[in-house]
Amino acid sequence: MPVDLGAIRSAAARIQPSIHRTPLLTSRSLSERIGVEVRLKCENLQRAGSFKVRGAMNALLQLNDDQRRRGVVAFSSGNHAQGVALAAHRLGIHAAIVMPADAPRVKRRATAALAA
Repeated sequence: MPVDLGAIRSAAARIQPSIHRTPLLTSRSLSERIGVEVRLKCENLQRAGSFKVRGAMNALLQLNDDQRRRGVVAFSSGNHAQGVALAAHRLGIHAAIVMPADAPRVKRRATAALAA
């Protein structure tokens, strides 16, 4: 499937008020080691600790009123669960998050803390 630059720009504008603008850092050591400039996008500093909240927020912002009333369901053992839970919490949408029994405790607790 081709990447649509217009859709990317629309998504970026849509989620901009709801996410952190994370830094883009140059790694001198990696750049020197492989001979090209290496840049690292620090999405670990994003809300919920990963880039997953970006996609979740974009998807939930596009729901119609009926879909928002019905809520959302997601299955994940970690970052996607937290991203959906955070986006739903911020938008006032009910989210049912299904996590496997062996999901990391820290991820289960963080997701539960968002009332999902």
